[in-house]
Amino acid sequence: MSATDHEYPPLAFVDIETTGSHFERDRITEVGIKSLIHNQVDTWESLINPQTGIPQNIQSLTGIRPEMVSKRPPFEDLAAEIAQELEGKIFVAHNARFDYGFLKASFKRVGIDFKPKVLCTVKLSRLLFPEQARHNLDTIISAHHLKMSSRHRALGDADLLLQFWRVCEAKFGCEPLLKAVNQLLGNASLPPNIDKELVDSIPEKPGCYIFYGENKAPLYIGKSISLRSRVMGHFQGALTLRKEMKLSLQVRDIDWIETSGELGALILESRLIKERMPSMNIKLRRSKDLCAWKLELDESGFLTPRLVGHRELDPGFQENLYGLFYSKREANAYLKGIAKKYRLCEAILGLEKRIEGKACFGYQVRQCGGACIGGSPIDLHNLQLKTALELFQVQMWPYAGPVAIKEAGHMHVIDRWRYLGTAINEEELYELADSGEGEFDLDIYKILKKALAGSFKNQVIPLAPKGSGKYL
Repeated sequence: MSATDHEYPPLAFVDIETTGSHFERDRITEVGIKSLIHNQVDTWESLINPQTGIPQNIQSLTGIRPEMVSKRPPFEDLAAEIAQELEGKIFVAHNARFDYGFLKASFKRVGIDFKPKVLCTVKLSRLLFPEQARHNLDTIISAHHLKMSSRHRALGDADLLLQFWRVCEAKFGCEPLLKAVNQLLGNASLPPNIDKELVDSIPEKPGCYIFYGENKAPLYIGKSISLRSRVMGHFQGALTLRKEMKLSLQVRDIDWIETSGELGALILESRLIKERMPSMNIKLRRSKDLCAWKLELDESGFLTPRLVGHRELDPGFQENLYGLFYSKREANAYLKGIAKKYRLCEAILGLEKRIEGKACFGYQVRQCGGACIGGSPIDLHNLQLKTALELFQVQMWPYAGPVAIKEAGHMHVIDRWRYLGTAINEEELYELADSGEGEFDLDIYKILKKALAGSFKNQVIPLAPKGSGKYL
C-alpha cells in the first residue's frame, strides 16, 4: 500500500509576501495557499493592497510593485475568505512563525481569532534530514531537486512546500511521516532550530540563560527563577511580539548557568551581558569612568556641587556623594534637570558663569527663584538642592567590613558594594573574603542596595576582619 492510499489530515501549505518583517507595522502584499485534502490539491492566491508603501528592496526581491496591488482588495476585504480557506487545516509554512505571526496579527485587526495547528517545514526538514547542514528553503530546493515556478512569490513558494511534502511522503511513507508531524505539532511553539530535547533538559531552577545565533554568537542573555518556563515564554511570545519573533528566528542554541536564587541570577546576568555583549540586549555600560556630585560650601554660604571623577571616587566609603553617572555630560544633564524642576540657580550650581550681583539667565526667563541676586534666602536654596539630590545619594557601606548574603545554602560575598564571588563552603568564603577589592559596578550596586533593603536584609552575615582567619 502506497503512502497516498492513507488519509492525511487536511493540510494548507501557506506562503505570504509582505512589505517588511514587522508584523505590527508592515502589511501583507500576497497570500498563496496550496491545500491538500484526500490527496486532492486546491489552490488559492491573491495579491493584497497593503495600503502602505513597498520598500525598493522588497520590490526587487518579490517583484511585487505598488502598481500591481493598488487596485487589489485590502486584507480586511479578503480576511473572511482566507480564514475559511484555512479553517480545519494544519497550517504548513517554512519558518512558520513568520507567516503565522503576520496572518494572526492581520486577522486580529479585523476581529478574527486565528488559532490553527502549525507545522514548520524547517523543523520537519531538520527532523527527517538531520544530515543536512542547513534547512532554509533554497537548501531544500537544491537538496531535493524541487522545481521552482516563481521564487519569492506566495503561491510559488507554497508549491515548493507541497513538493517537499511529496518528497518526504515518498521517502519515509505515511506512518513515519504522520508520526513526525504529530511530534512537531506537539512542540509548535519551539523555534525551527531548537530541539525539544534541549529545552526539556533546561531545569526549572534559578539562573541565567544564553541564546546563541549563527557561529555561536550570543544573541540574548536573560535571567529567571524558573529557567525553562522563562525560555518557553520567549518562544510562546514570538507568536504575537515582534521582538520575540526576531529572536526565535535567529536562535540556534541555548546554554544556561544555574544560580542559588534570584539575587545570584541578577548579579550573574549583569556580569554576563557586559562580558559577552549579546546583540539583542540593552547594552550595559562598565563603571570605570563613573562620576558623582559632591556638595561643598562656598565662601558665600551656598552649597555648590563639585564633580568627583573616577580617580577620586570610592562609592560606599565617601559621604555626601550624589548620583553616580557614566559621564560628565550625563551628570550635567541631571543637574540641569533638577535646577529647572526646583527653580534653582544654574549660576550658583556652576552650570553657567556667575557674575556677582547680576541675575542669571534662568532668572530672566523665570526659571530661577532669584538666589543669585538675593531674591531667595541662601538657606532655602541649600535646602531645595539637598532635597532634590537626596533620593540619589550614594549609600555608605553599612558594615564594618565584608559580608556574606545567604541564599539557598550559597553565600554571596560583598565588600563596599563590590561583588567578590559566591561561596558554597567555608573554605571558599575564606578565599573570597581575602581576595582583595573587586571592581565597583553601578548595576550590581543597585541590585545589592535593593536586596539589602528588602528580602535579604535578615540574610546578612558580617565577616570578621581580614587576617583574623575566622569568617563565620
